[in-house]
Amino acid sequence: MGHTARDIMERTFMTIQPDMTIGEAMTVFRHASEATGRRVFGLMVTDYRGQLVGMLSMYDIFLLIRPKHIHIWGEMKDLDFTGMIAHACQKASRMLVGDIMTTDLITIVPDTHLLYIIDIMLKKHVRRIPVIEDGRILGIVYISRVFDHLLETFQTTAD
Repeated sequence: MGHTARDIMERTFMTIQPDMTIGEAMTVFRHASEATGRRVFGLMVTDYRGQLVGMLSMYDIFLLIRPKHIHIWGEMKDLDFTGMIAHACQKASRMLVGDIMTTDLITIVPDTHLLYIIDIMLKKHVRRIPVIEDGRILGIVYISRVFDHLLETFQTTAD
């Protein structure tokens, strides 16, 4: 069992484009989750040439939906949230992926060691890292897959 990005990366993945609406992107999130059989919380954003230009994650969506200055309105328990989520989702669905995607990207190469990947994920607070080689997207490493790999390693060393 190897310990590099090449050994644990997902090679099958869906991408979205910056000119898609958030509503369209949410449909891709749903399809990606159904296709993989596990919940997908982040997607790579590519341009028309297939080049990586950003990432869109559930965190980006949460930041869009949550009112920016909600803390000024008072304690959360004191607020009337009736209709807030539906209204926020309706407005957000028309916005473009390119307007809220993360563009300050961290990428790795296929031979990046698992310990380095863990270090990046911890220090940078990221849950997924695209694997790039010669400008091409080869896959993506998810934090859940890193942990699965550790579970497998623990199991084989315990036997």
